[in-house]
Amino acid sequence: MKKDIQIPKVEGVYIAIVNEYNDIYKTQDWNAYIINDKEVDLDMVIIVTSGYSKEKTTSIFRKKLDKLPKKSYAKIELMQEPLFALNNTFKVSFFEGNTMFDKTYLFRENTINVKAMQQLPLMETKGVLMK
Repeated sequence: MKKDIQIPKVEGVYIAIVNEYNDIYKTQDWNAYIINDKEVDLDMVIIVTSGYSKEKTTSIFRKKLDKLPKKSYAKIELMQEPLFALNNTFKVSFFEGNTMFDKTYLFRENTINVKAMQQLPLMETKGVLMK
């Protein structure tokens, strides 16, 4: 029966970690974003994040977006630099029409850094992108 379940491939939805200036606290912060580069809105977006290594595991963070409009992005969470030494996962589930999509994005330990930054789709900034 499992072989009959069709799981569509996720394309055009990305996770980005961006280093940006925080005007309120006058600090340079790292923030995680979800980017919808598709031509359709995403409904009921659920994002579950966590970090882990052999010795440590972070608590689980959940975020829900009722709608992520086409060609847009939304902030997920603030990320503190000590988390970059861990593997960071972002499990993303959403509906596109009546079809459910699901994908896990993995930022391996020490891959989030200034040297790994590149131009991001839709955002007028650079960051670490996971497709």
